[in-house]
Amino acid sequence: MERRRRRPRSRGGVIGELLLLVVVVVLATSMVRTFLVAPFSIPSGSMEQTLHGCPGCSGDRVLVNKVVYRFHDPRPGDIVVFKGPESWAPEIAFQQPTNPVAKALRAVASTFGVASPGEKDFVKRVIAVGGQTVQCCDEQGRVTVDRRPLDEPYVYSTDPRFDEQPFGPVTVPAGHLWVMGDHRDESADSRAHVNDADQGTIPVDNVIGKAFVIIWPVDRWSTLGTQSDFGGDGKRAPYTVPLLIAIPVVLVLGIGWTTTRRRRRAR
Repeated sequence: MERRRRRPRSRGGVIGELLLLVVVVVLATSMVRTFLVAPFSIPSGSMEQTLHGCPGCSGDRVLVNKVVYRFHDPRPGDIVVFKGPESWAPEIAFQQPTNPVAKALRAVASTFGVASPGEKDFVKRVIAVGGQTVQCCDEQGRVTVDRRPLDEPYVYSTDPRFDEQPFGPVTVPAGHLWVMGDHRDESADSRAHVNDADQGTIPVDNVIGKAFVIIWPVDRWSTLGTQSDFGGDGKRAPYTVPLLIAIPVVLVLGIGWTTTRRRRRAR
């Protein structure tokens, strides 16, 4: 019996499969971003030099762990991304798109972490948590938590005459955090809101996640360690970054492999 020849697939069929693959990748990335890990663009220089977001520099992009705080609340020393309370003015204003096409493109760009963050998104370091009392300053000009002075090697200042501005004591309410930027003379953080109803603290519920790795630019690939004064060793682990970047690559390869198998079965 003569074997029937398989008709070649049309060009439209190939394009359709490619479009389907793109849609699947975007949806999978969106699911990961929504529930597990989200990319975030540093919007300002308030965390210099730990995170670059200064005008004119290639701003850092970080990955934010959205799962970890389902198991425990943020801890002192964590670098967190959060939605600012109503009284917190944006540190940087962004022009939001107005037409539907631009909005859709921004949504896709945001999924992959290349769009600007929202105006009310902030990134700061947790200094004190619920029940702790934070104050500034001791005789050496250091911030204290429960009367214990903090050694903060990450603090950066562009003004050589800058001294920590006195505040407190503030006892952080339960379910709230006291946050400060590492760039102390350029950060509008909890210190700037001590006269608010919550004395400058932010609700834990406003926290989006923990920034744990710098993914861009490539010459700054590294994880964000916890400083020794907050219970960590202060070290970064660059060797973990390739593993994190491999996750979406494996996802795409897996989708491609599944598509290839489906094609072979259809023959």
